[in-house]
Amino acid sequence: VQLVESGGGSVQPGGSLRLVCTASGHMYKSYCMGWFRQAPGQEREGVGSVDGDGRTRYADSVKGRFTVSQDVATDTFYLQMDSLEPDDTAVYYCARGSIDYRSPIACVGVNWGQGTQVTVS
Repeated sequence: VQLVESGGGSVQPGGSLRLVCTASGHMYKSYCMGWFRQAPGQEREGVGSVDGDGRTRYADSVKGRFTVSQDVATDTFYLQMDSLEPDDTAVYYCARGSIDYRSPIACVGVNWGQGTQVTVS
């Protein structure tokens, strides 16, 4: 499985960005696709996920501001980020993972992309 993120960049507070993740390999219903982020000096955290049935889940810190979506036909996954805040600054990773309801976003990453920087200032 190969994952490639794009769409990161710099934006002012209140702005928007859309991250794109293109995945090779079929996504089975027992898997999930997740977006994660890691800020300097902090642990990686889950942001949002979508499973094979199209159900989405979000971290409390981004609910109402971020939206995960997918294009099943092309195995492309998106993270629409609106009302961005300085605390959203991080490297964002796309991951194909396993469903785990102990995770805040019910998805634990297994295969990872290279990450894309998002800076809000």
